[in-house]
Amino acid sequence: MVTIQWYPGHMEKARRDMAEHLKAVDMIIEVRDARIPLSSHNPVLEELAPQKPRLILLSKIDLADEEATAAFVRKLNRDDCICMAMNLAKDKDVRKKVVQACQQLTKAKRERMIRRGIRPRAMRAMAVGIPNCGKSTLINRIAGRSSAKTEDRPGVTRSLTWIHADPTLEILDTPGVLWPKFENQRVGSLLAATGAINDTILDLKEVAMDTIHVIRDLYPMRLEKEYETDPAIRTDAMLEAIAEKRNLLQADGAADRDRAASLFLHELRRGRLGKMTLEREEDESEAGVSE
Repeated sequence: MVTIQWYPGHMEKARRDMAEHLKAVDMIIEVRDARIPLSSHNPVLEELAPQKPRLILLSKIDLADEEATAAFVRKLNRDDCICMAMNLAKDKDVRKKVVQACQQLTKAKRERMIRRGIRPRAMRAMAVGIPNCGKSTLINRIAGRSSAKTEDRPGVTRSLTWIHADPTLEILDTPGVLWPKFENQRVGSLLAATGAINDTILDLKEVAMDTIHVIRDLYPMRLEKEYETDPAIRTDAMLEAIAEKRNLLQADGAADRDRAASLFLHELRRGRLGKMTLEREEDESEAGVSE
């Protein structure tokens, strides 16, 4: 398993800013990647805001296994937490669904204000998520304009910005933040595979090999069919097989494992390999994720 760590200075600054602003918000909107619902949960949230009501949005469902997504939605729903799965780019009712869920989660607080003779103000929610999870897409859909820059790479949003979502709801957009240390390197590997970590610091061959292991365990024959390889091929030979299938050869005719790894991860992230969720509910203890 490859060892990965990425926690640049702007993330530590963002974490401090988030901690300061949490005092002023009523709830959390947490965006997770539906392909890795456990690994895309930032454990720092449990330290900073363990008691805040939470709306969990599983994004990128067009790339995830539908049955696995449904199972995670059932698991993550509880009294103080609503979990919904959405295609944030294409769902026509993103803003409506998010506002209604936030109203439900803050209903008790608004009712307490009314009983005390206080006119309820707009509730305040903080939108959080790992890099490249779809959070900026969510903000843009809610705001009805391109207020948050979106790119298919991590670390684009760098500042905190208030967004007017509805007369009853204000949302504080925050930068994508990881955490200082991955206690389980499987988490780091899955984050890297799905694009949450800057590729320039990674050994893409190692990330690709880790991911190939996961896919062959969870989706037998998926890669063999896509790359037309022998089902008996060893996992450590898959990059060579991919290079041959995609004609990624060096000048001497040898398989180019570097280009094969880069192409494999690109095809995975774009959904060419089919809808996949790279972890299951029972992986929770292994991932070191607490709810």
